[in-house]
Order: sequence, then structure tokens, then C-alpha cells
Amino acid sequence: MTRTIVESKTKTAIIGFDQPFCVIGERINPTGRKILNEELERGDFSRVEADAIAQVAAGANILDINSGAVFSNKMAEDPRYADNNFVEPSLMKDLVERVQAITDCPLCIDSSVPGALENGLAAAEGRPLLNSVTGEEERLELVLPLVKKYNVPVVAISNDDTGISEDPDVRFAVAKKIVERAADFGIPAHDIVVDPLVMPIGAMATAGLQVFELVRKLRRELGVNTTCGASNISFGLPNRHGINAAFLPMAIAAGMTSAIMNPVRPQEMEAIRAANLLANNDPHGAQWIKHNKPPAVEGAAPSGARGGRVRRRGRSA
Repeated sequence: MTRTIVESKTKTAIIGFDQPFCVIGERINPTGRKILNEELERGDFSRVEADAIAQVAAGANILDINSGAVFSNKMAEDPRYADNNFVEPSLMKDLVERVQAITDCPLCIDSSVPGALENGLAAAEGRPLLNSVTGEEERLELVLPLVKKYNVPVVAISNDDTGISEDPDVRFAVAKKIVERAADFGIPAHDIVVDPLVMPIGAMATAGLQVFELVRKLRRELGVNTTCGASNISFGLPNRHGINAAFLPMAIAAGMTSAIMNPVRPQEMEAIRAANLLANNDPHGAQWIKHNKPPAVEGAAPSGARGGRVRRRGRSA
């Protein structure tokens, strides 16, 4: 069975065919989060720390740390920051160190800037997941040596120099190319986690069916674990959490083994726990029972206690 090992200094997360679905928390990412962006520009990491704690408490197995693109007006006017190659590596190091100081959850280092990826890998304790490499030639030559150097697993995104194809066969071919190129660097298939790319169902009616078939094919023919940005499926539609909560168990049934998602959303997390139970990846139903115990009634006897009146021992009259 394919298993991808991701570790912090003290904890291990396993992404695998025979494992519970792995939840990769997505919240530590300033992209599209104006308030977080502004806070990070000021050197305020309080929201990052709160997000890290909340995601772990909600059930995240791995925390994705994305240094995003943090720019102030002053930065934008400085040519040193024009391509973000100066800002992101420094910010990534700070983010990793801050998060590691408050939780021992394994990490996923996420950036499009190679310098930020390396800074994150250097700062991370244990064996983080690297996010990501694509099929673009330049990206392969920049990222795969980092994967080999630090001996870490990597997310492989199924797009290349031609962009993101709507044809699932093309996306499979890109994933196969990445796995083969990684092997040239001595990187085994079990350290590749393929993201087959989930299209919005609102824009492509077959998006769900496509990704389910891709996941099955990736598992069957390449023997790799898979992940996705789960919320992409519902982009632009109402009641996104309802769609996400239906999509995740269907993806799990097709063989998907992880997702980058928001674990603080109870609807999605409940769907994942139910899928784990039904797929026999929740031994004795322990996690399902733990999260679905009825609340204790105030004044009620503890579970397992005998009811009735307590008799006192004493001398007979």
C-alpha cells in the first residue's frame, strides 16, 4: 500500500490508501485575505497563530503554510520587491517558526517562489510536505532538486507549460510525466501526492466525474496518493459547504487520500469522518463515536455508573 509520510518533530501524518483521509488545513494563507495580509505587513502573527490552533483543534492532520504575496504600497514602490523574491522567503521562515512554536502538527510548505520553499524547508522541523511542483520544465528543474535535497514528499499539480487542460487525459499525462521525472532524481512514487486539479462544477458540469475517474486512474496506474483544493468544486455556487460535503466522500470513495481544505467547517469534517467509518478507516468507529456522543445531562450519573440508592454500611439494630 502506498504511504506518504509527513512529520513534525514529534508527530507523524500518513497519507495512504489504507489510512483515514488526511486533512490539510488551508487557512494560513494571506492570498485573498485582506485583513491577514495587512496584519502580516505589520509583523502581526496573532491571526496566524489562532488559525493554526483552531485548525488542529478541528481535526487538521497537516497545516498548509502559504506565504502568499504580501505587499504594502511602500513595498510596491520598491523595485527590490517587484517579483516578490525578497518578501516571501523571509515571511515563509517567520510563518513556519511561529506555527511550530505553538503546535507540533506536521506542515506543508506552500509557495510559488523557490526561495520561499527552501526557506520553509530549512526552518521546518521533521519532514514537511512541499507544495508544489508542476509539469512546467522550469518548475521541475527548480523544485525537484529541493525535494531530493531535503528528502521530503511533494504535491505534483497536473498542469504544465500549456496551462490547465480541461481534458482529464492530458492532466493524467502531466502527472505521469512528473512522477517519471521525479524518479530520475531518485524520488519514489510514494513521495509524490498528485493534485489532478478540481474544476468548478458551475463552469464544467462533468468536473466531479472527471476528477473521480482521474483519481481512480492515478491510483491504479501510477500508485500515487492524491490531494486537491476541495473548495474549487463549488466555486461560484450557493451553499458551497453543502456541495463540498457531498464531494469529499465521493472523492474518498474514488480513492482520493487527502485534501487541502478548511477543517473549521463542521459540515465537511462530519462528511469525512462518516466516509472514514464507511471505508473501514476508523477502527471500531472510535472517531465517529467520539465526535457524536450526546452531551452529558447535568446531574446525570456518569456513563457506566449503577443507578439506584446508595446503601450505607452500618450495624443492625
